[in-house]
Amino acid sequence: MASNYPIKNRFTNLRISNSLPNLSTEPSNLSPNCNPSFDLKTSLSAAVKVSRASRSSLDLCNGGGRVSGPKIVRGDDGYVLEDVPHLLDYIPDLPIDLNLILKSSLSSSSSAAAAAAAPVRASTLARMGFVGKPRLKIAEGEAGYVLEDVPHLTDYLPDLPSYPNPLQNNPAYSVVKQYFVNVDDTVAQKIVVHKSSPRGTHFRRSGPRQKVYFESDEVHACIVTCGGLCPGLNTVIREIVCGLYHMYGVTKVLGIEGGYKGFYARNTIDLTPKSVNDIHKRGGTILGSSRGGHDTAKIVDSIEDRGINQVYIIGGDGTQKGASVIYEEIERRGLKVAVAGIPKTIDNDIAVIDKSFGFDTAVEEAQRAINAAHVEAESVENGIGVVKLMGRYSGFIAMHATLASRDVDCCLIPESPFYLEGPGGLFEYMEKRLKEQGHMVLVVAEGAGQDLIAESLRAMNQEDASGNKLLLDVGLWLSQKIKDHFVKRPNMPITLKYIDPTYMIRAIPSNASDNVYCTLLAHSAIHGAMAGYTGFTIGSVNGRHAYIPFHRITETQNKVVITDRMWARLLSSTNQPSFLNSQTIEDSKKEPPTQSLDGENCNENGSLDARESQLI
Repeated sequence: MASNYPIKNRFTNLRISNSLPNLSTEPSNLSPNCNPSFDLKTSLSAAVKVSRASRSSLDLCNGGGRVSGPKIVRGDDGYVLEDVPHLLDYIPDLPIDLNLILKSSLSSSSSAAAAAAAPVRASTLARMGFVGKPRLKIAEGEAGYVLEDVPHLTDYLPDLPSYPNPLQNNPAYSVVKQYFVNVDDTVAQKIVVHKSSPRGTHFRRSGPRQKVYFESDEVHACIVTCGGLCPGLNTVIREIVCGLYHMYGVTKVLGIEGGYKGFYARNTIDLTPKSVNDIHKRGGTILGSSRGGHDTAKIVDSIEDRGINQVYIIGGDGTQKGASVIYEEIERRGLKVAVAGIPKTIDNDIAVIDKSFGFDTAVEEAQRAINAAHVEAESVENGIGVVKLMGRYSGFIAMHATLASRDVDCCLIPESPFYLEGPGGLFEYMEKRLKEQGHMVLVVAEGAGQDLIAESLRAMNQEDASGNKLLLDVGLWLSQKIKDHFVKRPNMPITLKYIDPTYMIRAIPSNASDNVYCTLLAHSAIHGAMAGYTGFTIGSVNGRHAYIPFHRITETQNKVVITDRMWARLLSSTNQPSFLNSQTIEDSKKEPPTQSLDGENCNENGSLDARESQLI
């Protein structure tokens, strides 16, 4: 039945009402998932007609002439869209391929990727004391504004005095205009929105405040690094030490050696700008690192006994979970101690933040291994170069290194399942590639293909001290499988070279880009701790640094979305197939993420969620 459906024109605040056939404004009728009788192609066609009718009506309102000058859309709460021209502005009858839109909308990621194992098991977290849900500080405003705030020392120490920020007397910063950050400044997690979208989740913007809650001579800070190595660790250490000294006049900074267990093992070193001056030129961490060793009571006892009142914790998601528990125990005891986390993972799998430090360096260094594999492969007949890169649960290093190299013929990551034998399988593609160009380069992330490895060869669900599942070397396994396959093809003898640069990559110093990023992270953490914020981690969100509650970066992982444009760019670069088997394809078709007319998706329960679509 026809209904009047209000459409806001793209480039003015003019509202035009048009009649759309076979379209209801009820959410239950907006997509095939919600209504089996829904005709998406018909509705898209109707929407296009409405858009063109809107343009024609606007032309009439302007005396029949075309609109010239800027295209501005104004909405509620100060929303302004400075739009760009579109071909339809002056070619209203331009055809649109609705079949292409439909084809794109029916693609979906494999359920196997969504079922990837969690990096830290619940049982492991329970053993380490990471139980219960954190208390959340949520502030809500108009138009759907939500601030997920971080704790402050005054939350449980209300009479804590504040002091003027010593930076206002620092000659290095006297030239900076408006150096101090407004206490109400926030950073939006989602910056791609529709005109009627709610403002969404925000985080408190990082940076120096006019008031601080520590005097320079009372600060006794400590730094600890946990987990695996990553380029940039020493840079973060250096910049925390130098930042505290040079910006806030802090002279007591302690380095905790050997990870969390160093708190109660009494392994510490005094850190000064002189002692850390050149450490950014070295890989690894001068403090040493370890996995596990988290005993909350002993750690907080040590912090209290040593008189430490600022704790800077550098590590991955497991480490940040530990930092959250340390903060909660400190709050329970009513201690004036600020706990700041700096997230570290070379895999770039930490949620919310744009990227983690060391990732750019890892991608740059990974290309060297890919280049070596390419030289080896193209120097012999039917040469195959296999490179294994880091990526336990997320394939960002493999994907970005592949895109940057342009010499890779196939990239395998944990998020995209593949199979070896049969039509559309990996071996069929490899044979095709060798026939076409006589060589090929294959990049595989360490977490890819774990479901294909025989159970007898697996690590049998064993975990390391941080709770990460131990993985079999997929590179060696896959290389042997490739050799076994081509032994059966005597007319196509191969020469395979396997390169594993994992520990070479993570042990190098950070590059220029990561050095700058590490500096910003360290300084942001210092400003937050001095301003009295605690129980937070620091990261870049849409290009702006923000203070993020611990739970937000530990509750989920950042993964490659294989229905996103970045993965499509990779497939276009390598020309590899999807490797999805028939069963996976059928499973994918059962729950297609279908685009509705108002830019939202319909979930499996028949209700609308706000997941963003990139179909058009």
